[in-house]
Amino acid sequence: MLKFVANFSIGGTERHVVNVARELDSTRFELHLACFNRFGALLKEVEQKPVPFSEYNINCFYNYRTAQKEMKLVQYLRRNRIQIMHSYNFYSNVFAVPAAALAGTPVIVASIRDTGIDMTPMKGLVHRVICRLAHRIVVNADAIRQWLVSNGYSPDKITVIRNGIDLSRFEGRGRAAGFRQEFGLPPNARLVVVLCRLTRLKGIEYFLESASVVAERFPDAYFLVVGGDPTVPEGGIANIASYQNELEAYASRLGLERRVIFTGPRLDVPELLSEAAVSVLPSISEGLSNTLLESMAAGVPVVATRVGGSPEAIESGVTGLLVPPRDSGSLAAAIGTFLENPKVASRIGRAGREWVAKHCSLNGMVRETERLYFELLENASSTKNGRSPDFLKSRY
Repeated sequence: MLKFVANFSIGGTERHVVNVARELDSTRFELHLACFNRFGALLKEVEQKPVPFSEYNINCFYNYRTAQKEMKLVQYLRRNRIQIMHSYNFYSNVFAVPAAALAGTPVIVASIRDTGIDMTPMKGLVHRVICRLAHRIVVNADAIRQWLVSNGYSPDKITVIRNGIDLSRFEGRGRAAGFRQEFGLPPNARLVVVLCRLTRLKGIEYFLESASVVAERFPDAYFLVVGGDPTVPEGGIANIASYQNELEAYASRLGLERRVIFTGPRLDVPELLSEAAVSVLPSISEGLSNTLLESMAAGVPVVATRVGGSPEAIESGVTGLLVPPRDSGSLAAAIGTFLENPKVASRIGRAGREWVAKHCSLNGMVRETERLYFELLENASSTKNGRSPDFLKSRY
C-alpha cells in the first residue's frame, strides 16, 4: 500500500501518517510512502524504518510538468502493484486520487481532516469531484462527516476514524530539563500553552487578547505559542509579511512582550506539556486536533472552542472547557477558571486523559484502519469477480 502526504513538517496530519506508518502491521502490509516535498522535522522518524519512498515535486496543478509527475506516480503504482492508495487532504487528494484511478489501483482512500472553512467554492467543487473517484473517504470527526454530507458527498462512502494517541509518550514524564531556562521563564511561572501551526484558522489573535486579560489577574501566568508558521522555512526567520510576525507585533501592542513567547515548532511536546498548567485550542475551524488529544493524554486541562470535532472529545466541565470561537472574553474566563481552581484543573485533566485512553488509543486507531483496508480489498475482489459488494457488507 502507498500513503501520500504533502510533506513531513510538524502538523496533525503528518503526525498521524507517521504514527500509522510506524504501527501498521508489517506482516500484512508492505508500506510505501510518497510526498510532494521530502522535508520536515518528522522525516527522521519515518526514515528510522526502511520504507520505499518517492517524491513528486510540483509548484502548481496547471502545467505540463505536473502532468508528467502524475504519470510518474501512475507508473509507480502499477510497477509496484500497489493495492491500496491512501492520500491526505486537498492537494494530495487532487494529485494522487486521479493517478490511482488511472493506474487501476483496487482500493483508493482519501482523507479529509477539516471542515474546509478556508476553501474557495472552486476548490470545494474540485475536491468533491476528485473524491468521487475514491472508494472511501476517511475523516477523523463526526463533524467533518456531517459537513461533507451537507456539501453533497455520499454518506455511504464516509468512514469516521478518530486520531490515535500514543499514550506511552505521555506517561511518567518529568519536567522538561532546561526548557524554562531556554526561554527565560521564571521557575514558578504557570504556563498557558497553545500548540498548533500558526495559521489564521487557529484563532491565535483571540488567544493573545485573552492572555492580556489573564495576565492582569494572574501575575505568574506566562503564555506560550508553540508551533511553526507554514510560510516560514523550518529553522528560518519570519519575514515581515508572515502571520507569525503579525502575531508578535499584536502581542507587543497588547503589552505582552515579556509574557508571551513564540517557541517555534517543537518535537518535545510530551516534555513541554509536563510544564503546562493549561492547554488552549482557540481555533475558528478544526477537525479533531492531535494537539488537543495530546494535551488531554498528558493530563493537562484543556480549553477549546466549540468547533469541528472538539465537542466530540470535550464534555464541557467534565473533560475540558468549551467556549465560543472568536470570543476572547470567554476564553480568558475559562483559562482563569483553571488557574484559580487547581483542584478543578486536576480533576478535569484526569478525566480528559481517561477519555483519550478509552476512545483514542494509537493501537485502536491503527487496528480500525487495518480493518477498513481489508474490508475495501475484499469488496474490490468481490466486484472484480462479479459479486455484489453488498453481499460482503453484511459480514462487517
